[in-house]
Amino acid sequence: MELLIEKSRSRVWARGLIIPLASLLVVVPGIFLLWVATGFASCGGSNCFLVTGTQEGLSPQGQFVADLSFRHVDMDRGQRGTQHIDQVFTPKVNFEENFIEPDHHREVTTLNNLAQFDLSYGVTTDFTVQLAVPFFNQRIHEHYDGINASDPEGTFFRSDGTDGFGDVRVIGKYNLLTTTKHLLVGGLGIKFPTGEYNLRDSFGSINEPTLMPGTGSFDGLASMFYSYQIFPHQLDAFFSGSQQVNTENSRDYLFGNITLLNAGLGYQVLPYLNLSGQVNARYQPHDKFLGQAVDGTGGEWVNLTPGVRLQPNPTTQLYAFGQIPVYQRVNESNLVPSWGIIFGISKTFGLTSGGR
Repeated sequence: MELLIEKSRSRVWARGLIIPLASLLVVVPGIFLLWVATGFASCGGSNCFLVTGTQEGLSPQGQFVADLSFRHVDMDRGQRGTQHIDQVFTPKVNFEENFIEPDHHREVTTLNNLAQFDLSYGVTTDFTVQLAVPFFNQRIHEHYDGINASDPEGTFFRSDGTDGFGDVRVIGKYNLLTTTKHLLVGGLGIKFPTGEYNLRDSFGSINEPTLMPGTGSFDGLASMFYSYQIFPHQLDAFFSGSQQVNTENSRDYLFGNITLLNAGLGYQVLPYLNLSGQVNARYQPHDKFLGQAVDGTGGEWVNLTPGVRLQPNPTTQLYAFGQIPVYQRVNESNLVPSWGIIFGISKTFGLTSGGR
């Protein structure tokens, strides 16, 4: 009897710590976001990468889950390796004459806006097919072009012409393990070259590869998602990893493979309110053109991401996240993000009154 009382006291004590700890995961990063929202940047660069809690698991058998999201990443800070610098010079890939022009232009800023539609369908209780459609890609980019000894300032260049439909992804996800506390889902997929990758700038040259809506290549995708219910329906820990293996496109350009790792905690404050905090890491080696590494591409990024998810009814979820860079290392020099946001809505169609 005394042992049971002691266990009960321990559980109450542990749960008493959960609320303040979960609050710290969300509130402190939120305050930090307001403090550091001043700016970094790059020609292209990393987009938001995180676990939203609406797309990682499986859809109910015979049900569709539709997700509509918007992402914004502001990039206007120069960096060499891990150090801040005032001026960033990057090369130009000259596709017309097949060579790389070093230190061709000085970067100013890149604003990335992405709207994406995801549709998942539960084929069976253990297998889900997901379609990801980035239907709006906008990269507003500014730099000074044609830097050389005779023209050290160059010509100011602004591109609003990189909007367009992106590369579609099709992913199959399979339930590898489900228990009261554990969920393990594995996924395999393909990225199709549906996005434009031959857009030209105002000078008539093919635009920078990292500014294009698409990559022009078929790429392989592999992912894993694991969730552990520390306290079922109240506190959970989650981990995910993914790998994108890229292939060379028809212009002999090869984007570096992308590795993503995520880990975090989610706390169910109320039946309709979930708060989360997570750490997101991304690694990408140099891109290559004609087998030669392209300076200023690739690097390592680690973000701290607080988030909130609302569920007004059993079939609808609203979510919002803010991303705060805590570590960034670029190859050579480039612009890096100062902050990013993502928000969206997820809807399950055909659920019975029992909910999801």
